[in-house]
Amino acid sequence: MFSGIVEELGTLKACGERGLTISASLVLADLEIKDSVAVDGICLTVTEMGPDWFYVDTMPETLRRTRLGSLKPGDKVNLERSLPNQGRIGGHMVQGHIEAAAPVLNVTQDGMALQVEVALPQELRSYIIPKGFIALNGVSLTIIDVLADRFTFALIPYTQEHTNLGEAQPGMLLNIESDIIGRYVVQHLQHYVGQETSV
Repeated sequence: MFSGIVEELGTLKACGERGLTISASLVLADLEIKDSVAVDGICLTVTEMGPDWFYVDTMPETLRRTRLGSLKPGDKVNLERSLPNQGRIGGHMVQGHIEAAAPVLNVTQDGMALQVEVALPQELRSYIIPKGFIALNGVSLTIIDVLADRFTFALIPYTQEHTNLGEAQPGMLLNIESDIIGRYVVQHLQHYVGQETSV
């Protein structure tokens, strides 16, 4: 479980079909082999590590569903260690289970904030609501507005500087994880309505 509060920007050292090697410093402080770490919001297991890097395996499903396949060595990735039992949740409950990757459509300056518009995959429309939670590349954010095929969010200067969302530009893919509580509510209601109509 994660909170969507990015701890560090890591650098992708190597990437392949089987895994990623990522250079980091802060998250390595108490990281161990077999620990979970969120890489751009994707919950992955550390299988090897060195003094300034760690390695995670990637399955074909992970590469198909996320933006990992579009990354190359030198790219920055958002990193967050899993929450300790006594940890504070500064964002919202994030599982690290990416549902889709969608492109940025537009980026505009809005005072000190950067407003970003992202394509809304059809299969996620029921779960994305104005002022609701969303995790993008593992960053806990609040949705501003939702249209039929897109949604918007804003980035304060701190988030622009300390996550890779500050590099957002049209065409850049973002990993999307909708709010787990919202997903459960929608699924439950759909099941309940289905039972009602079949009686």
